Amino acid sequence: MAKEQVEELITVELPNDGVRTSHHSHETKKNLVTRLNRIEGQIRGIKGLIERDTYCDDVITQISATQSALNSVAKILLDGHLKSCVVDRIKQGDEEVLDEVLITIQKLMKK
Repeated sequence: MAKEQVEELITVELPNDGVRTSHHSHETKKNLVTRLNRIEGQIRGIKGLIERDTYCDDVITQISATQSALNSVAKILLDGHLKSCVVDRIKQGDEEVLDEVLITIQKLMKK
């Protein structure tokens, strides 16, 4: 019997005409952009390895390092999200944000 994955969709009413924004400090944004630029370089490097027929295990090692770097970016974003966006929405009485956080964490745990 085949397993079927079911995801529940949650509709969230958004203020500001449905536009959600984040509130990161200048330092945090700079840190994230620096990390993402480095990851972008890693991706280009992986592409080059494949184009040069580099040994598969070496390519996989680089892919793993890139995935770890992306996970670090996600952790920084999640930390900021929990400490600012989520706290603010809970203070406003929006308990639906907890469902949103659980879904976000589940997405991160799939990796």
